Amino acid sequence: MMDLRLPPDVRVTESMREHCPLRDTLDRIGDRWTVIVVVLLRDGPRRFTDLRRAAAGISQRMLTHTLRSLERDGLLTRTVHPTVPPRVDYELTPAGRSLTEPLTALLHWSLRHHEHVRASRASYDDR
Repeated sequence: MMDLRLPPDVRVTESMREHCPLRDTLDRIGDRWTVIVVVLLRDGPRRFTDLRRAAAGISQRMLTHTLRSLERDGLLTRTVHPTVPPRVDYELTPAGRSLTEPLTALLHWSLRHHEHVRASRASYDDR
């Protein structure tokens, strides 16, 4: 059984009561493009065009929005190199890299249970 108690080094503050840390985290990773971008960056820095190609189906606008949100949350850094044309690299911060472990666990869970979930949905919908 999983232990859901708070870690001993974490104290619930008034700020946490007003702004739930779990809700903040779920707001960030609940967006499908965030998960994909974090996974794409897990092996090191990538350029915008590389990310766009690898994240099939994402628009330029949505990728820009996702990258800015991740940067704002301190999960990635954006480095502009003074070249012509400018080269921009995106890389996970230590906090962003630490997110890859639970996302990998979630990916593995989804791969193991995908067929069960799809079959359950079909059975439910047939009723």
